[in-house]
Amino acid sequence: MDERIRFTFDGDEVEAHPGETLWDVSLRLGRRLPHLCLTEAPGHRPDGNCRACMVEIEGERTLAPSCRRAPAEGMTVRAASPRAEKARAMVLELLMADQPAAEAAPDRSSHLRAMADLAGVGASRFPARPAADRPAPDASHVAMRVDLDACIHCTLCVRACREVQVNDVIGMAGRGAEAEIVFDFNDPMGASTCVACGECVQACPTGALMPATAVDAAGHGDSADTDETVRSVCPYCGVGCQIDYRLKDGKIAWVDGAPGPANESRLCVKGRFGFDYIAHPHRLTRPLIRREDAPPKGLNVDPADPWTHFREASWDEALDRAAGGLAVLRDRHGGAAVSGFGSAKCSNEEAYLFQKLIRQGFGHNNLDHCTRLCHASSVAALMENVGSGAVTASFNEIEHADIAIVIGANPTENHPVAATYFKQFVKRGGKLVVMDPRGQGLKRHAWRMLQFRPGTDVALLNALMCVVVEENLHDRQYIEGFTENFAEFADHIRDFTPEKMAPLCGVDPETLREVARAFAAARAGMIFWGMGVSQHIHGTDNSRCLIALALLCGHVGRPGTGLHPLRGQNNVQGASDAGLIPMVLPDYQSVTSGEARELFSSLWGGTEISPEPGLTVVEIIDAAHARRIKGMYVLGENPAMSDPDAAHAREALARLEHLVVQDVFLTETAMFADVILPAAAWPEKTGTVTNTNRTVQMGRPAVAPPGDARPDWEITRDLANRLGLGWTYAHPSEVYAEMAAGMPSLDHITWDRLEAQGAVTYPTTGPQDPGAAVVFGDGFPRPSGRARFAPARVTPPAEVPDDAFPMILTTGRMLEHWHTGAMTRRASTLDALEPEATVALHPQTLKKLGAWPGDLMEVETRRGAIRLSARSDRAVAEDMAFIPFAFVEAAANLLTNPALDPYGKIPEFKFAACRVRVAAPAAAE
Repeated sequence: MDERIRFTFDGDEVEAHPGETLWDVSLRLGRRLPHLCLTEAPGHRPDGNCRACMVEIEGERTLAPSCRRAPAEGMTVRAASPRAEKARAMVLELLMADQPAAEAAPDRSSHLRAMADLAGVGASRFPARPAADRPAPDASHVAMRVDLDACIHCTLCVRACREVQVNDVIGMAGRGAEAEIVFDFNDPMGASTCVACGECVQACPTGALMPATAVDAAGHGDSADTDETVRSVCPYCGVGCQIDYRLKDGKIAWVDGAPGPANESRLCVKGRFGFDYIAHPHRLTRPLIRREDAPPKGLNVDPADPWTHFREASWDEALDRAAGGLAVLRDRHGGAAVSGFGSAKCSNEEAYLFQKLIRQGFGHNNLDHCTRLCHASSVAALMENVGSGAVTASFNEIEHADIAIVIGANPTENHPVAATYFKQFVKRGGKLVVMDPRGQGLKRHAWRMLQFRPGTDVALLNALMCVVVEENLHDRQYIEGFTENFAEFADHIRDFTPEKMAPLCGVDPETLREVARAFAAARAGMIFWGMGVSQHIHGTDNSRCLIALALLCGHVGRPGTGLHPLRGQNNVQGASDAGLIPMVLPDYQSVTSGEARELFSSLWGGTEISPEPGLTVVEIIDAAHARRIKGMYVLGENPAMSDPDAAHAREALARLEHLVVQDVFLTETAMFADVILPAAAWPEKTGTVTNTNRTVQMGRPAVAPPGDARPDWEITRDLANRLGLGWTYAHPSEVYAEMAAGMPSLDHITWDRLEAQGAVTYPTTGPQDPGAAVVFGDGFPRPSGRARFAPARVTPPAEVPDDAFPMILTTGRMLEHWHTGAMTRRASTLDALEPEATVALHPQTLKKLGAWPGDLMEVETRRGAIRLSARSDRAVAEDMAFIPFAFVEAAANLLTNPALDPYGKIPEFKFAACRVRVAAPAAAE
């Protein structure tokens, strides 16, 4: 059916697509009309209140705002008529009357001024408002500047905050001439509940809201005063937001969101304001070699003054020393004496080269990366029961869902841009079910919040599935057509009634039944989970339950359905795809498969690949502690901070005979190194990354690396050649081509296509297919072609509270900081927003302890104790303590339990028995 709409636009016959407005058609045809109350970014609703885009429609008495008017068949529209042009010019002239003079404007090249120029408006004939009526600038926020003297009440900032990011901080107060933009209850912006996503800054057409880095001390700036714009990808979480670096004099001046498929121009505080870490004085700019007279290895190195421990070296000397030390250990003790940790912060090509170096250069599979510490159990369960470790649907598919479960995840802090889509889903009428032992920002948007007892995920989820089976709510047709093992599973699940499980999980039976019925009855449902599900010794069982729940209800393989473990680091998905896992080769092809080994052996020049699955992160550290592993090559990882029982991990690093660390900063792990190789940061290099949605995206360099720092792929290549591997790669595109030859997931996704399009989701069926947001509609990549139900039984945590350690410690991230803090704590805005380590405790817990917010507390487990300030937080249960793990001065992982999930080999970061007390003054101890 031909759905195009034909009409006349300024005398020309044109066509409109369904859903387009007259303004959309005008923009598509290159006939740009002035506009102020809408942006060209997707997701922003036009309001029609500025009247700057008015057009004349034949037969209608009044002019119409083109941004709000849909074309109709046979309509005659005149945008270039004298009446329409005069009306638009009058609106802009009136608005310009109250604008600050250009030399004093917060943005001398604002969108408003550009639109006035487009309408032919110069100096305004109308009087400006008196100086006494002009609001004072607000510089209270560390990241943004507010100058409402330039505000025109277009309400774009209000809609950006309320409708796009759904944070509800910005509003309009007053009426008529007294109307004004306010933050919360007319607070200064810096004192409001603003989370610094900066959506308002990017939307503002006048400069009333500006990035702090774009204005001078007097609050004056010029958004056109840049030299270049470079499109790339955010270096933080797995959402994979596309960004535009705005460059001035070879430096990043500020960052804007770009219209990528995952973010549609949205960003969070880290993506928009966390970029200046690359210019921090702690940057590694020269290779370093440990001095022969250095003190014993430990966390005793000052990143600003490391010369007591290290000396500078040339690249040749450093690479010779790095490779030579590893080769000596290999030749003396066998290849298994050397292992490696790669990085999910690097590109796909760099991850691929790293795993190839370990496998080819040392003859084993003892390599791993941070996915072991975040979603290893999720991947294990997905591979076992679905046949693929990737998500079955993008998070954007929530647009088509009726109900969504978010469990063990805190998207508003860990995946803020993904969270905007969840919040919009609720505003459209979707049912959001949040399940978590800790309260969180999504709670206020939730239809139901199930704040269950920590460690009882299986009890909770089995109870839900018991209701589905017991009440015959399961999707029989789907189960018969696409699954196996249902009969055995149904017999198992009937024992877990809500009445039996409620005392364990702490959620009343009727609520469990209500949620189960709603999820089963929905037309389309999605399940999202995070490390609150995976970081347990029963993490694989937790994920098995989520998979089974989706299969029971037929919520896989259709629009608005699917399973989605939200990825934590910017390239966890891509690094895993590229083979940075000890038991699989690229594309999750098992090392035990002769066919897979033969494929990569042929790609790698006949290299013999070990059929033995390798050791995982914690197992490698344990082997180093026992001195079975004697050397390591660590690229971009920080196990001295990220591993559980960190004191044990640090002892293991100190016992290594030869440690090579390749990184951007002198991290806590690099302090134990014998050779440190300075790497380029993400904004300084070329490469691809794959986000949580399976979307492969192109990252481009915005600035040059400092000093002698080099891209990781180059360093790894040169290290490999000193180990005798004979690699000839001259560009990441050559590495990508080799990857694509061994990875079916990259079929039809060429380097040239990514250069041209920026992003492609796998799997894709051809060079024009954008890729599948939803997969497994026709079956599953398992030998039977069917997904599998895997029963799970309730397993208690590895250690439970007792009289000595009566509380529960859980750890995680926070909005402003990421991973071990190596980058975010060196980003000035982010560190200013959250500069201090804290432990979150319920107000009643603080009262029982005789403490106040801000008091110094001591938190202790069986592995150690740390001191940090108390933070009052009603989201935390009264018997819990929550600590972010980004602060070296109070490293949460000194306390966490290294007990492992037997399947995913992931540590139990989310549960440890602890005790908390007010710290005694140092003099009293």
